[in-house]
Amino acid sequence: MNPFALMMFLTSLAIGTITTLSSHHWLLAWIGLEINTLALLPVMTKMPHPRAIEAATKYFLTQATASALMLFSCLINALQTGEWDINTPHNLMTNPLSLAIMMKLGLAPLHFWLPEVLQGISLSTGLILSTWQKIPPMILMFQISHSIDLGLMVIMGLTSVLTGGWGGMGQTQLRKIMAFSSIGHLGWIILILKLNPQLSLLSFILYIIMTTAMFLSLITLSTTKMSQISASWTKNPALTTTTMLILLSLAGLPPLTGFLPKLLITLELIKQNMMIFATLTMLTSLLALFFYLRLTYIIALTLSPNTHNSTTTWRTPMKYPLTPAIINVMALTLLPLTPTFLLM
Repeated sequence: MNPFALMMFLTSLAIGTITTLSSHHWLLAWIGLEINTLALLPVMTKMPHPRAIEAATKYFLTQATASALMLFSCLINALQTGEWDINTPHNLMTNPLSLAIMMKLGLAPLHFWLPEVLQGISLSTGLILSTWQKIPPMILMFQISHSIDLGLMVIMGLTSVLTGGWGGMGQTQLRKIMAFSSIGHLGWIILILKLNPQLSLLSFILYIIMTTAMFLSLITLSTTKMSQISASWTKNPALTTTTMLILLSLAGLPPLTGFLPKLLITLELIKQNMMIFATLTMLTSLLALFFYLRLTYIIALTLSPNTHNSTTTWRTPMKYPLTPAIINVMALTLLPLTPTFLLM
């Protein structure tokens, strides 16, 4: 793609996000989301492959449906209350509005578009879709968290955690695994959104850090399948090792960063006397733990038949080694800062 065109589309992405984040008016927030969607479509199709075109079409149709439901809910809300302010109290249209935003996020059971779309696009575009594109809808969810029905949040959260674990178990494509991982993590975040928005925000930031680290590692290693990642040890041993640790961090194992949000969310659920939901969430997250451990096993304990006659080892040069290094360190070592986060 032309660098000037790519810069223009990425600038439009930033403008759409800033518009949504800074708006107190539902119509402006909706316009920002639309700018975001339309700016990403050309980036998705920068490689003119049938899978990319199919992914962009699916993404457009899903986002258009969610946007139509969101605009309809905002109009009915304005008709009822006489105002377009985002921070309006709970009314009849809050639940449809929440469902429209959840469809944009890709939460289960409105998640069917996310794995297929992520599978059809490149890793760099998948990084934008899994991190940057989640920010505007999630910020809107934070703004209306006080008026959302708690039952809806708990059901969507538990369904997403279950779907994220169950859907990723039989996958061999890394982009689909990352899509189901995204669904599962967002389920944890949504589960606690009504009860403790600050904790949800912290969990969302940590999710973005860990997902960015994983995608940057996959981009550097040029791997999109399990068979490729099993052969990545000879290319870059250090990065392959940190990729394995990032997978364990995404699984939520201590003493890595991913353990922090799961620990705090479970403690918050217990504090709110929601022991059953805390137990169910932890049990369903074991499904996701299975496919993370499966990937870790493939990376660390299997070696593909890649014997060669040369005694010198070939290594993959890294273009920008500092960015993945910083993100990878953050994705692995933030657990000791838990007391600081709690004080904040």
